[in-house]
Amino acid sequence: MAPPRAPRRRLSSSQRRKLGVLLVGAAAIVAVLTAHAALAPQAFRLTALVFDAYQVIKPRAASDPPVAVIDIDEASIGKLGQWPWSRRTVAEIVTQAGGLGASAIGFDIVFSEADRTAPARLVEEMRRQGIPIEAGPYVPDPDVLLADAIASNAVALGIALTNETSVAASEPKAGFSFVGPDPRARLLSYSGALSNLPEITERASAMGYFSFPPTADNIIRTFPLVSKSGDKLYPALSIETLRIAQQAGSFVLRSAGTEEGAAITDLRIGALDVPLSADGEIWIYYSGLPNMPVISAADLLDPAKAAALGGQIQGRILLVGTSAVGLRDIVATPVDPAMAGVKVHAEIIDQIASGVFLHRPDWMIGAERAAAVVAGLVLLLVLATATPALSVMTGLLLAALVVGGSWLAFSRALTLFDPLLPMAGLGAVLLTALPVLLMLTHREKRFVRESFGRYLSPTLVERLSENPDGLTLGGEDRELTILFSDIRSFTTLSEKLTPAELTGLLNNFLTPMTDVLLKREATIDKYIGDAVMAFWNAPLEIADHPQKACLAALDMVGALERLNRESGMALKIGIGLNTGMACVGNLGSDQRFSYSCLGDSVNLASRVEGMSKRYDVSILVTETVRARTTGLLFAKIDRVRVVGRQAPVTLYALVGVAGEVSGQVRELLECHDEFIAAWQAGDLGVARERLQTLLAMPENALSGTHALYAERLAELPETVPEDWDGVFTASSK
Repeated sequence: MAPPRAPRRRLSSSQRRKLGVLLVGAAAIVAVLTAHAALAPQAFRLTALVFDAYQVIKPRAASDPPVAVIDIDEASIGKLGQWPWSRRTVAEIVTQAGGLGASAIGFDIVFSEADRTAPARLVEEMRRQGIPIEAGPYVPDPDVLLADAIASNAVALGIALTNETSVAASEPKAGFSFVGPDPRARLLSYSGALSNLPEITERASAMGYFSFPPTADNIIRTFPLVSKSGDKLYPALSIETLRIAQQAGSFVLRSAGTEEGAAITDLRIGALDVPLSADGEIWIYYSGLPNMPVISAADLLDPAKAAALGGQIQGRILLVGTSAVGLRDIVATPVDPAMAGVKVHAEIIDQIASGVFLHRPDWMIGAERAAAVVAGLVLLLVLATATPALSVMTGLLLAALVVGGSWLAFSRALTLFDPLLPMAGLGAVLLTALPVLLMLTHREKRFVRESFGRYLSPTLVERLSENPDGLTLGGEDRELTILFSDIRSFTTLSEKLTPAELTGLLNNFLTPMTDVLLKREATIDKYIGDAVMAFWNAPLEIADHPQKACLAALDMVGALERLNRESGMALKIGIGLNTGMACVGNLGSDQRFSYSCLGDSVNLASRVEGMSKRYDVSILVTETVRARTTGLLFAKIDRVRVVGRQAPVTLYALVGVAGEVSGQVRELLECHDEFIAAWQAGDLGVARERLQTLLAMPENALSGTHALYAERLAELPETVPEDWDGVFTASSK
């Protein structure tokens, strides 16, 4: 008897093998891309090492740089004494360098304290210790001498921007003008600074910061040329010395995009243009500066040697810094594990003057991901149609093309393209799809031998193996009320706790939250770290589920308040609620699944929870929830176009149960409703008037929302724009 014929529409074993390889390989590519996005800082550390290697192989071409360094080296300290030197000595350095024709002088040093060697201070100290001493002839204060020397020369003082102090930095000397939207939000921000003495600062014509922002591996690859402290912008020491060397008055900062998403493109310093990253950073392309004069400070102050230094100083920008190990101004760079910090600033000056820049545009990460997808898909197609040996050779060839293309981009176009992500995609495809290909090929051959050696229908066996008895996946469409909750600033809090403490905190928090939800007939879907997802009306039908969800949310806030009182903590949560249709049922894989829900209404509930943080309210609900409740008080918050949806959504803050709130709360809600109505109608005059009344009220549940609106109104003109629709468009989840 002949074996039964397979159905015509059934996939052949070869087609199934190809499909299996394609699916596994595609999943591997997606996993690589997802991991790369989730572990971006760690991934970039590997990427940076590749770019470091490129600089070591091909550093920037050396030239006769327009910059030189006055080095406070070990020899100078040995000759002139321990640091800090008298300001009289520093003044002599400035005067001597200016006399030899320096175009500008920049200090990689801060003169933050008065000179301890000033004669007047020494006399005062001796008298304080009971040593009788008569006042001698007047000797000028060394700080005054330094200030006079700075005023007589083109000098840029150095400051250290830092987050370790809240002391405001001195007023910047240079101004900034913008071409394009204001990019301040993209700039690195500091809380304060270590500045120079006021009497010295007042006499200087320029001032820039020299402090290096911390990096994950402490290697200096980039440097922000513009940063902010408070509401003021400060230039880096390198570009400030370039400015005064050109006798330019200010900087021009160009940007592109919108006010909400402005990205910096470049910076103009006098006649020089500098391309920058979107955050205002320059990629430093090191040359090592083999031709740069490095002048010992002791030699500059030695009359016998100073005259011979004119050729090295004339017309150059001088940076005064230190390479002495004891003064700790040593940093790691891609080309030198121990480089004096002042030389990094010199590299930036030389790079800008030479007009040679490294480029890593914002779209480059997208290009790298696209390359990973394309290379992975090409390899997948080969794997599905060719032999394993040819597939491996193709993978190696593609990897070589990626690495070669990355090197050519660097060496020919000075563009930084990361080859690691495409190579990781290729490796993931080979390590997952190739074993699957070998396994399926072997199984196919064995199946053919065994099937034709038995008097059974191979088609029936295949159907039984592909459709085992058990639970099937899928679900039904049903109206649900979905709740998402999250602890505010949990990431910051978790960094301060040990794993054991963090586990105890979550258990203490989630236990009462779970009790509340179960009491209000919720189905708890999952715990995601500190977040909770729950829904109502499945698997059992729940009457008035929007009402019960709102009461559960209020109970959760009350339970948290009790927990805070008992534990002494100050936890805050944000809760988002939405009612809508969703698919609910057993969702997951053949090996593991759970009873859950998905759909647009679920996504919207998650977005609403995210919006609760922006508006600083505990419970935020959609119109569909509010309309299905009775006896509860709500405050209309805003009309928002959340991420992933074009149609705006009206959001309400759940304030409480109508019979349990005070008259003061009702007065607050009445004034708030008048403000929101005026805001959405575009009557900004009335809105500002009502908002002032709201802001004058004592701290309440809507204070954070009112503060947010105050910021928005401050950015708007007196009259409403023509395209006003009262809708806020969220740019993040």
